[in-house]
Parts: sequence; C-alpha cells; structure tokens
Amino acid sequence: MPIKNRFAELHADITEWRRDIHAHPEILFETHRTSALVAEKLRAFGCDEVVEGIGRTGVVGVIKGRTDNGKVVGLRADMDALPIHEATGLDYASKNEGAMHACGHDGHTAMLLGAAQYLAETRNFDGTAVVIFQPAEEGGGGGREMCEDGMMDRWNIQEVYGMHNWPGRPAGTFAIRPGPFFAAADQFEVVFEGKGGHAAKPHETVDTTLMAAQAIVAMQSIVSRNADPVEQMVVSVTGIQTQTMPFNVIAQTVTIRGTARTLSDANRDLAQKRITEVCEGIAATYGGVANVNYMRGYPIMANHDDQTEFAAKVAADVSGSCDSAPLVMGGEDFAYMLEERPGAYILMGNGDTAAVHHPEYNFNDDVIPMGCSWFAEMVEQSMPVQN
Repeated sequence: MPIKNRFAELHADITEWRRDIHAHPEILFETHRTSALVAEKLRAFGCDEVVEGIGRTGVVGVIKGRTDNGKVVGLRADMDALPIHEATGLDYASKNEGAMHACGHDGHTAMLLGAAQYLAETRNFDGTAVVIFQPAEEGGGGGREMCEDGMMDRWNIQEVYGMHNWPGRPAGTFAIRPGPFFAAADQFEVVFEGKGGHAAKPHETVDTTLMAAQAIVAMQSIVSRNADPVEQMVVSVTGIQTQTMPFNVIAQTVTIRGTARTLSDANRDLAQKRITEVCEGIAATYGGVANVNYMRGYPIMANHDDQTEFAAKVAADVSGSCDSAPLVMGGEDFAYMLEERPGAYILMGNGDTAAVHHPEYNFNDDVIPMGCSWFAEMVEQSMPVQN
C-alpha cells in the first residue's frame, strides 16, 4: 500500500506542528511546552486516554480500534532537542538560545501526531494502539524512565516500534536490520594523580601529563589488539584537562574522558576491563595512581527478528522497498523499550541534508507523509479488522 491520501491532506498541518516544535526546542526532561502541545493535540484528536508525566515529562496516548482483541502495539517518538546553537537561518529557527532540534525529534513527534490523528479518525484496526512521546533521548535515558514508570505493563504493550530520520539516505526510503543495530554507549573518566612541580625540575615530580599521554596512545590498542577484529568497537578519548594551566607547571592531576561503543556484551565488558587495566598500569609504571570511573550508558539496541521482518514489509509497502541498514555505533535509548518488549527500530531517509547533531541540520518536511504512513500501517497491518 502506498502513502495514505489522508497524510497528503494533513501534510501542511503536520509541517506547521513540526516547525512550531522546531522553533521552541527543549532539552532532556524539560520538554514541558512540547509535552503539553502533544497532550493537547491527542485529546483534540479524540484519543481514548491521554496520560502525562510518564517518565517525568513523557506523554502516552491510547487509541482503541473497532474491537478489543487483546493485542496492543506501541509506537514511540522522541521529543527532546540538543544543547546546540542553531545555524540554519530558517525563519522558524530556534527561539531558545543554546537549544536546537538538531536530530529531527521535532519531525518524529510531528509524524507520530499525524499518525495518531489518522488512527483516531479511522479506527481501522482491531486492538489498541499506544502512542508514546518520550523526553530525554539525548543522554537522559527518558526511555528507561518511562519503562521504570511501568508504561509497558500499565497499558499491556506487547510490541513496540520506533523510527529515526537518516541524512544521506534518499528521502522517504527505509532501512532496517535484525539483531544488534545501535551500539552500547558508555563513558569513562580517568583522573591521574602524581606529584606536581616546576617544569624545570621534572625529576622532582611524578608527571601526570606523561601518564595521560601514554594512556591515550595505549588505549588505541584495545580495539586493534584486544577486540576480535571482525567485531565493531570504538574507544575514543575526547577530552584532557590539567589541574593547572601555566606553561611552567607540571600538574598534580590530569583528567581524561571519552566514550566506548560496543555491539556485544562481551566487548562491553572487555572495554571496561582493559581501559581500567591500561590506565592503572601506566600510572603505576610512572609512580602515580589512576582513578578510573567507567559509566555504563545506553545498552545495545537490538531489533527482534520477527518484528524486524514485519517492519521491513510495511516499509516496503509504503515506499516500494526496504534496504538493509548498516550497523550504527551511536547510542539510542529505544534500547530500553526493546529490552522490555519485542519490537524494531527503522531508519527513514532524510535526503541530502546536514548530518544529525550539526548546527545546520534540518528535518526534511517532504518525508512526513511517508513516516506517518509507516506508523499508521504498522498498526493497521499488525491488527487488521476481522470481518
């Protein structure tokens, strides 16, 4: 089935919602305006139940089909923005200084709202659709918070699906893969402690800068010499900070920080173990101490096989085909929902635009009918009306 005609009719309205959300970005759990707008529209659409405050500022809408056959399907969109200064120059650019919808969550939210309006109007399914609007995907773990609030059990959600726009893919085309898809995203911070002193007398110091420099180089061996080369792993040191800044002082402490991204539990454990061993060992070699804080973030996001196959079929029905997606080393907290229920996450092309998390990124409004159609078809095809 191609794009639904109703979404062509609603395209201008959904675009207006999207641009309004874009102009008023909110970060992490502070999605108060966006959440209120979502709840207001869901009630106006005639949803059977609208509940705010799930996962702090999340919103859940319930749409009942023509009959209740006991099946419940969840559809999720993220609402939060990023702490980025927008550089698009658009007439609907961010009005909130230092915040920007640089990942397209404004588009995800608007498309799911469009799908919710259509599903509430038509009720062309047997069962229950639950639309999930989540805060704090960008590092806050809003998906985890909504699950911990009991969302899955409260509405008896049996399957759950999500979508993300993807710059560089042809606009409105889809791609998906079964199994591990997005990486576990962990963080580490290492504080090297030694003995500070004058740069002219390094023999009287225990040089923490030397420890940090050696550790940064040595950590590259974790991927090249410890991990199985056919498995994906990324260890990146992204910052270094000395306790003091003068040219002639060797600092008492130096801190490095970074991320480790893995696609298997075994490699996740390996990354934590080797980062700790490398840093502690190097510090000891030079007479210092390394205090390693390894912080586990979002888990591996893994699609379920049957649900992936179904999501791909629906995508092909909407757009004509569905490609195999590449592995992604970025993190995605939809992982928490997929740990609780079977489901799948799909990518939809955003066209030739700036990359996500770039200050010149913008969601492509032309893909709205395709995204809305996929959301709606996921409900109608998984819970067809029984004549």
